[in-house]
Amino acid sequence: MSRWDRLLDPADAVGMSAFGNTDAAVLVPVYDDGASLVVVLTERRADLRRHAGEISFPGGRRDPGEDLMTTALREAHEEIGLDPAEATVVGALPPTTTLVTRFRVYPFVAQVPARDPDAWRLQDDEVARVLHLNLDDLRAGRRMRPLPRLGVPVPTVSFTVDGHLVWGATARMIDGLLRRLE
Repeated sequence: MSRWDRLLDPADAVGMSAFGNTDAAVLVPVYDDGASLVVVLTERRADLRRHAGEISFPGGRRDPGEDLMTTALREAHEEIGLDPAEATVVGALPPTTTLVTRFRVYPFVAQVPARDPDAWRLQDDEVARVLHLNLDDLRAGRRMRPLPRLGVPVPTVSFTVDGHLVWGATARMIDGLLRRLE
């Protein structure tokens, strides 16, 4: 049995519904560093109008006529320079909603080759840097913490690794990935 067998079939995931007004997709790039699985994330620029400074998977809004897996691969190519031919989609996670912007986000998990974090070609106007966080460290840094939602602290899953706080929809996706791979 493959470690990826517990992921959803991408076609089944696309057929699932989630709350939201706008369809978007992200790529969850994963590689094996020999000791653990590592996910590739982006840290968004601090001067952006939306999601400034947040840690997220490469992704974005679906273009008209585009299927969601193509959206995820295109966005990863645009944001971090990942050639779609280097990404083998091995499954998907259930869609999740961004609570503030109301995007319905479909995550596709892809095996990618390992590379140095500085070797990515970044979309300078959106991405500040690429982070490689191993799943063991993410698992160890998992916490339920109150984060403000409309001025009220709401307990939500988050991850802290090496001073990097991952929260929101990205944290929910990572939590789902960890649960499926356990």
